[in-house]
Amino acid sequence: MKFGGSLCTLNVGGRKFSFSAELMKRLPLSRLSRLHRCVSESELLELCDDYDHDRNEFFFDRHSEAFSFIMLYLQHGKLRFVPHMCELSFYNEMLYWGLESGDLQPCCQRRLDDRLSDCFVHFFPEEEPRGPEEPENHWLERMRRTFEEPTSSLVAQILASVSMLFVVISMVMLCASTLPDWKTPETLDQHRIIEAVCIGWFTAECIIRFLVSKDKCEFVRRPLNIIDLLAITPYYISVTVTNLTGENSQLQRAGVTLRVLRILRIFWVIKLARHFLGLQTLGLTLRRCYREMMMLLIFVFVAMAIFSALAQLLEHGLDLESGNQAYASIPAASWWVIISMTTVGYGDMYPVTVAGRVLGGLCVVSGIVLLALPITFIYHSFIQCYHELKVRSARCTHSLSAEFIH
Repeated sequence: MKFGGSLCTLNVGGRKFSFSAELMKRLPLSRLSRLHRCVSESELLELCDDYDHDRNEFFFDRHSEAFSFIMLYLQHGKLRFVPHMCELSFYNEMLYWGLESGDLQPCCQRRLDDRLSDCFVHFFPEEEPRGPEEPENHWLERMRRTFEEPTSSLVAQILASVSMLFVVISMVMLCASTLPDWKTPETLDQHRIIEAVCIGWFTAECIIRFLVSKDKCEFVRRPLNIIDLLAITPYYISVTVTNLTGENSQLQRAGVTLRVLRILRIFWVIKLARHFLGLQTLGLTLRRCYREMMMLLIFVFVAMAIFSALAQLLEHGLDLESGNQAYASIPAASWWVIISMTTVGYGDMYPVTVAGRVLGGLCVVSGIVLLALPITFIYHSFIQCYHELKVRSARCTHSLSAEFIH
């Protein structure tokens, strides 16, 4: 957008905020970033309520005090609720400007989670206004929703149920194929037929979803679609390798490859995430909490490096001849550290010296503390993701009920 001048003014609820055009582009608010990319006044009016070209002023009919707190967050890095303002109203303002609950301070996050739990509501960012759709685009959109959103219509629920049935059948057959009684020629032939039918359904479903998707590149990058490809591709590779080398081939490498590819079909079970809210919540939480997960892994690796080196020294390094041979190397001691920090304790190796046992006690206590530190952040994110997906599912169910009635 070629602004009228180098200085832009945001009029939010009658209160004016001035920015340079370059600064406004760099602000971590998605609405302002999109505003800067507009190329026409009509696009501007889709993001703001009014625009004065002469004064280069953008008007937003939003809460001015809430926006002032958001600006304080951009300046000082701490976002808290406006005093005497409803948490849900302030959160709605955050979503409007492009912020999420993770930007709030931990104390405010707890207040928001409690309020959401009490009210069973959630706000979503405002959707982009849509123009009139052509009949062909409308048909593609209905097809896309049918395959991508299982609760969007009655047909979508039926397709989701059939897909879940095929997933369960394929998992049962995969597990049963490892039983000795199922390795007879008759049962192997039946297993191949059932497996081919399941794979055919998954392949057809994946192809149709790819054809009706809006953005083909975005479709390929989605985690669940990648999992679908990982679950389907090994079947065709194993069939190809079997036809080229033979099922009873003496090429041991090819035989190992086939067994590995067959086991990779266990990824089919992750396809259930499309139909179960719990698995979707887990995936969304892991995606939003990757920083906390990385912090947890760093804590564990640092503790492993310290305790494994000390354990190897106390149990074996001080007496190389009669020392505890289970701790002969630091990598071997690392195994003992990780099962001790996670309080699993298989008992396959344990310290025998007094100093080693004291170190083991410190290792266990440190593991409990380190693993508990990021849990609070992950818990709040899990609650937030659960509310989002639950309300989204409720909206789709309401839409389904209206469609069924009409």
